[in-house]
Amino acid sequence: MSANRIQHKVNHVALVVDASGSMYQHQSQLIRVVDEFVAGLKAESDSLGHETRISLYSFDHRVENLVWDMDVKHLPSMRGLYKVNNGATALIEASLKSLDDLGHIWEEYGEHSFLQIVVTDGEENASGGDRRHDGDMTILGPWLDRITAKMNGLPGHWTSAILVPNSLAKRTAQNYGFPAGNIAIWDADSQKGVEDAIGTVRAAATSFLRGREQGVRGTKNLFAVGQDISVDDVRANLEPVAADKYRLLKVDKEVEIRAFVDSHPGVTYERGSCYYQLGTRVQVQPDKEVIVVEKDTDRAYTGEAARNLLFGAGVRGTVSVKAGNNPKLEVYVQSRSVNRKLKADTRLLIML
Repeated sequence: MSANRIQHKVNHVALVVDASGSMYQHQSQLIRVVDEFVAGLKAESDSLGHETRISLYSFDHRVENLVWDMDVKHLPSMRGLYKVNNGATALIEASLKSLDDLGHIWEEYGEHSFLQIVVTDGEENASGGDRRHDGDMTILGPWLDRITAKMNGLPGHWTSAILVPNSLAKRTAQNYGFPAGNIAIWDADSQKGVEDAIGTVRAAATSFLRGREQGVRGTKNLFAVGQDISVDDVRANLEPVAADKYRLLKVDKEVEIRAFVDSHPGVTYERGSCYYQLGTRVQVQPDKEVIVVEKDTDRAYTGEAARNLLFGAGVRGTVSVKAGNNPKLEVYVQSRSVNRKLKADTRLLIML
């Protein structure tokens, strides 16, 4: 290879969206928020100087490619492309087809990475044939073998993730081979569920693109935050909190937040003044503030730009996130609950 050739970063993103009958209530909203997701990809790619190409798929008991590997700068609206049908859910078939299709992309030149994100509100019941009525699940066996083999054989620069409606579906997705850290649960029954789901996807995609700058081409911890930012990023974009305006307290055992705070002299629990250390997956609502703390110095930073830095610009809804592995920084989330259970071996930040 020529020493003078530019090895530009190319990201191939496949968004695979359920279009079975149960998604009808979300159809118009889904079109809008997917358009916003694409706009976010474009903005982040422009900022980083990446080439990002997107493919869109919809599926009921059939799988349809709507857009193939198009530069996000030229993608039209989902309006007129995505349409919900009265069909079943060929989840495995859709996941496999999008991965198989991406596998045809030539990677000889450029530094390529692949990101597949599947969004579904139901369980598999149609790969290899619609089984809603006859109940014959025996045909599913070969499809299970195919998807587990495919997932287990993905190269390191491929990332496959999925949003599912409940914990049972999450366990099923893990059985298919989706890494646990690449599975998030969304509320498929609420009016704002789709916006929150795409917000989670957008935050994850933003983190994915930023991680590319640090040499990360694939991840099994996609729905995590904070691992892709540096101390320099924080100092440049966020506002420092005066040292006499907050305290950090060590949590030794699981305890309710108000009881924990009131047990320490000099502080009293007040709603909204406490920030728990982000760890396992939580739902972070749009009105919750976030604070970033340097581990070495305990210096805290916040401000209006904090959510943008962590979750991506323009992510306005609730996001489902957990803490990424960052050796230099910790993320804290505002709590307004009087009985939130604080986890052992974490810290609580209290604004004074």
